Amino acid sequence: MKEVFYDIVVCGGGVAGVAAAVTAARAGFRTALIEKQCLLGGLATSGLIYIYLPLCDGKGKQVTFGLAEEMFRRCVEYGPFEVPERWGGPAGGDPGIAGDRCQCCFSPAGFTLTLDKMLEESGVDLLLDTLIVGVRKEGRRVAAVETADLSGRVWIGGKCFVDATGCAQLAKLAGARVLSEGNHNTPWIMEMASDPSFFPFTESLHVRVFGKHTSEYASEPPCDGRAVTEFVRRSWRMIRSHYDQFDRAGRRSNYPVHLPAMPQIRKVARIDALYNLGDGDAGRPFDHAVGTVGDWIRPGPVWQAPYEALVPKDLDGVLAAGRCIGASGYAWEMFRVIPAAALTGEAAGAAAALCVQKGLVPKELPWSLLKERLETSGA
Repeated sequence: MKEVFYDIVVCGGGVAGVAAAVTAARAGFRTALIEKQCLLGGLATSGLIYIYLPLCDGKGKQVTFGLAEEMFRRCVEYGPFEVPERWGGPAGGDPGIAGDRCQCCFSPAGFTLTLDKMLEESGVDLLLDTLIVGVRKEGRRVAAVETADLSGRVWIGGKCFVDATGCAQLAKLAGARVLSEGNHNTPWIMEMASDPSFFPFTESLHVRVFGKHTSEYASEPPCDGRAVTEFVRRSWRMIRSHYDQFDRAGRRSNYPVHLPAMPQIRKVARIDALYNLGDGDAGRPFDHAVGTVGDWIRPGPVWQAPYEALVPKDLDGVLAAGRCIGASGYAWEMFRVIPAAALTGEAAGAAAALCVQKGLVPKELPWSLLKERLETSGA
């Protein structure tokens, strides 16, 4: 079987994966980014999310910086929206979302194009339409991932790996322990509609959100292939029930335009990390914090992300980023969104680069080296 080799291999081309790959490549290391779709951005774009959630604490103070801020300022590059004037955007620009927080909306297709530009600028080798189907280990250390694409099966080796799959797929295939939680069924779609909906692009083109966040979950763990199918089809039934109310004349101006290209399951699976964030960690300072995020649901204490939440307990040569870091409950809600994904992606990419440079596994990386790297980059 064919085998290719890189310094750093990032699995998953969502916001976290792009951040990790860009960071590693900017540090001068040969980096591959493997993505199963032909879109970048993950749930943020394929899931039709549209909102770059706040970089602030809700009280007027920016708390998230680095690559998360760079993506925030660039996400509007190909779309009708602007960064709010209060946070450095142009006067009179439309952020696409009400409120005075450091947030804005974006075109998901446009954000994909920007993310690809960032990868090109940094020299990342992007592999689209490529599935990860296996892992080869040397003891506890991941040495290569087996991929499948139109050319067949290929082994992709690396000195350090980043699991940014959003579902801890790399860790799972490597035999590591992964954990899951239930998910709300709230599909977002793009539609043509004669009445105002949740998120207007134009007078008629909207994003509509179906369902409500209630105590009843639509998907309970484990989140396997059958559960994903049931989750998606439940969403489709919910959508059909809405449009079934229109007669033929009404459907000329009220109809779905685009459905999500991936399951809108927010919390699929995460690693069991050296430290797993929990509900009691809001506002808690950590000795090895790689950055901070604000509470995007309500103004309140900021959350610090400790480096240990990115490191699996039972696996070497791998870091996690984005939705599959060690976090549960409300903490998982805080760290599964775009700013936190970019923040943890940058930290994972920086740590991977240092591990390759020093010949270490993530558990061995001295904190002082990563702290210096993140401070130098402005994170």
